Amino acid sequence: MLAVFAHPDDESFGPGGTLAKYAAEGVGVWLVCATDGDAGTVDAEMLANHANMVQLRAAELCCAAQVLCLQGVDWLGYRDSGMAGTPDNDHPDSLFQAPMKQVIEEIVTSIRQHRPQVVICDNEFGGYGHPDHIKLHQATVEAFKVAGDPNQFPGAGPPHQAQRLFFTAFSVGFLKLAVRLMPLFGKNPRKFGRNEDVDLVQIIAWQTSIDARIDIRRHLDTKMKASACHVSQGGGQQFSWMPGFIRRRWLSFETFTQGHPPVTPNSKQVDDLFFGL
Repeated sequence: MLAVFAHPDDESFGPGGTLAKYAAEGVGVWLVCATDGDAGTVDAEMLANHANMVQLRAAELCCAAQVLCLQGVDWLGYRDSGMAGTPDNDHPDSLFQAPMKQVIEEIVTSIRQHRPQVVICDNEFGGYGHPDHIKLHQATVEAFKVAGDPNQFPGAGPPHQAQRLFFTAFSVGFLKLAVRLMPLFGKNPRKFGRNEDVDLVQIIAWQTSIDARIDIRRHLDTKMKASACHVSQGGGQQFSWMPGFIRRRWLSFETFTQGHPPVTPNSKQVDDLFFGL
């Protein structure tokens, strides 16, 4: 399995339970991390033992990768582009400014090197609208298509065609419940996250199909430990305001939209990303 995500923490806050589940079952799970997370907010005292924020967030990702038992991380090294409309979008080293063909080739290289059966990444909305997530989704979809073509990017390694492509998806039903509950706990659903730049109300409108629902109850503690590695980004505290039994119920399943092969009207929701393989 190859997971392709934009920032240090996306792998844990997102499909961390799924990555842990398959790694525990003996699947070789690799991660592509596209950016350095340099546009994130970090408390000054957290930098005491690190030269800069990039070094801190790299250390946090290494911690999470070990907890999740990943085989390794391919670092693309772009600068975090920040949220849409921020000055970070204009930084020349940002993922947002990188040539799309270059990003596609880098993902093709990872696919050909690790030769996964299954590739996962964010959906077309970038999960919560982050421009890095959106661009990486577009690049991953194209890389998935061309990685098996020997005429495409011949310098990126021997061709390999993965068999499944999935996108992370929110369970909108429970998200609606969370949006209703948050004001009761003094939380604004339009200003979610450490930087208060995630609009959960908007995310509800970006509803996508749920084609796979993965039971991660046995691996939820591992997901939370991996998330806690990203302490600079509030790891392990994202839903601390929510009653424990509700939090565990919400986080016990991770959901995905199937990108390839295309679903049909008769397709049934699956509980295994490797179904039929």
